[in-house]
Amino acid sequence: MNTGERSLVGGGPLDDLDQWEDDLRRRYPEPAAGAAPPGGNGNRSKQPEQFRDYRADARPQVKEFYRLHHRHQTVDFVRAKRTEYLSNLGQRRRMGVWQALEFLNTLVDDSDPDTSLAQIEHCLQTSEAIRRDGHPRWFVLTGLIHDLGKILCLFGEPQWAVVGDTYPVGCAWSEQIVFPEFLADNPDRNAPEYQTACGIYSPGCGLDNVLMSWGHDEYLYHVVRDYLPPEALYMIRYHSFYPAHRDGAYEHLMNDADREYFRWVRAFNPYDLYTKSAERPDLAKLRPYYEELVAEFFPPTLAW
Repeated sequence: MNTGERSLVGGGPLDDLDQWEDDLRRRYPEPAAGAAPPGGNGNRSKQPEQFRDYRADARPQVKEFYRLHHRHQTVDFVRAKRTEYLSNLGQRRRMGVWQALEFLNTLVDDSDPDTSLAQIEHCLQTSEAIRRDGHPRWFVLTGLIHDLGKILCLFGEPQWAVVGDTYPVGCAWSEQIVFPEFLADNPDRNAPEYQTACGIYSPGCGLDNVLMSWGHDEYLYHVVRDYLPPEALYMIRYHSFYPAHRDGAYEHLMNDADREYFRWVRAFNPYDLYTKSAERPDLAKLRPYYEELVAEFFPPTLAW
C-alpha cells in the first residue's frame, strides 16, 4: 500500500484540513429559511436549485484526496489502525482535553488564504452556537471536542486517514458515497465476501458491530467513550457519516438504537457545517466556562 503522501496540513492532497470542511459546505448548502429541519432525509432539506453535479464542481485537491481515501480505506487497513491506536490508548500520549485542544492548534496552516483562525477557535465557534441555542451542557461540550481526533495528523497519519466522509468497509459501497467511482481502485472490490449488501455483517446488526472507514471520528469516540452520554458519542462517531445521516444509506445495517440516536447526529450536523466564520471568539473570556464544563465530564487526563 502506498501511504507515502505527507501527512501534516499543507503536505497532502488538500492544502489544509479545513479545505475538506469547506468542501462539505459546498456539497451541502445551508437549508433556506423554511426548509425542513435536520432529522429526516437530507434531500428533503435541499432546494431545487441546490441539486447539481457536485463532482464537476469539486476542486482538484479534493478529488485527489478522495482518490487516495477510497483506494486505501480497506478492511485490512481499518483493522490495522484499530489495533495500532485503540489497543494502545495511553501509550502514545496522556493529556487533558484542554491540552489536546492546544495540541490541535499546531495544525493551523499559515498558507490558508481563507482564515487565520486556530483550530481551537473553530471548536469554540461550534460549541458557542450550540450554547446560544440552549442545548444541554453535554451537547455544548460535544461541539467543543468533536474534532479533537484530528490530532492523528500530529501522530503522522496522512490526511485521508484523518478526515473525509466515513462509511462502512466490508460490505457493498453505497452510491451515496462521494466520488464512488474512485472505489474501483480499492482492493476490497476483488473480495466477493465484501461485495454484498451486508457483506461480513448481518441485517440489522447495529453500527457498533460495523467497521467504519478509519479517521478522527472513530478514534475520538474510543478516547471519550467512557465519559459522555450515548447521544454525544453518536455525534462524535458518526458526524462524518454523510451517506447515512444526509442520504439515508446503510439503513439495512442499523438497529432501532442507531435510528433513535441518529436524530442527534442530524441535530448536530448544522452546527458542525455552518458555524465557521471570520469572527474570532474571545478565548480568554470563554476559557473559564469551558474548563469547568470539561471538568464536569472528564478526568484531568485522558489516554490518547
